[in-house]
Amino acid sequence: MPEYSENRIALLPLLVCILLAAAFLSLGLGKFPLSPAAVLNVLFNPADAPPMHYQVIWTIRIPRILSALLAGALLGLSGAALQGVFHNPLVDPHVIGVSSGAAAGGTFAILFGAPYLLMMTSAFCAGLLALFLVYALARVFKQSSNLILVLAGVILSGFFSALVSLMQYLADTETKLPSIVFWLMGSFATADWNKLLLFAIPGLISAFVILRLRWRINVLSMGDKDARTLGIDVKFAKWLILVMCAMSVAAQVAVSGSIGWIGLVIPHFARLLTGVDHRKLLPASFALGGTFMILVDDIARMLTAAEIPLGIITALFGAPLFTLLLIRHARNNL
Repeated sequence: MPEYSENRIALLPLLVCILLAAAFLSLGLGKFPLSPAAVLNVLFNPADAPPMHYQVIWTIRIPRILSALLAGALLGLSGAALQGVFHNPLVDPHVIGVSSGAAAGGTFAILFGAPYLLMMTSAFCAGLLALFLVYALARVFKQSSNLILVLAGVILSGFFSALVSLMQYLADTETKLPSIVFWLMGSFATADWNKLLLFAIPGLISAFVILRLRWRINVLSMGDKDARTLGIDVKFAKWLILVMCAMSVAAQVAVSGSIGWIGLVIPHFARLLTGVDHRKLLPASFALGGTFMILVDDIARMLTAAEIPLGIITALFGAPLFTLLLIRHARNNL
């Protein structure tokens, strides 16, 4: 048993190395391919690099790849944290209504022609508003049990999804509607250093807090009664984790649109590799989510001449992968 635990601990550096390798190789992929040697030359000797190579790597690809890495990492991390808090492996970041709220906020801004910065702000604030409404509904029911929180999230997701559909119906079909649809389906096509910075600040803060709380998530995953016995303020810890997850997801949706399946599937794969201990599961979900999103973005920008929305690719991969996981789980329980 100790040897098995050590192997699992050693797995985390391996996952980080795979993440970094995927990011590095992605720098050379695209409509303007570059060899690994050319990429290294641009990274470590930019003064002597051809101007075109420098422009492609530093202005276009690095901000895009870092945005994809952080978005996937945050979705994987949030999914693993929420599954632990709710004691339910079928929970993902969308279940608390934040994704739908952020999507509604961004769609509203696009509909009225707001500049990109204002659109990001609108999406981020609407995502946090959705979490506040979840809290308000829980107060109406005079309890904050896991079931009530999930039901409140489902109710608000339906409401905000209806608002998004209404705004799509009202949008001009020649100008606004294509922009809304493409943004909602997910893309990093417009990523740059400014957007990455706006995304990274709330994203990294929330990731840091969630990772610091991973021992408490271990305790919460045992059940509220056991957590109280061990001296955990269950209500405060649960809402702090929910707020951090909401901040992560709202920031991700504001930058790249709503991207499904990653927060649901990635924690399951991480759990197969590390077990159920959140001290290892959360970092593994962070690394696997970032790697998976980088690979998905590579496919999106290389498979066809026109860029494929990320939400389509994650659904095409996520649904079969999750089905395989369910089949494996069912066979192990026979």
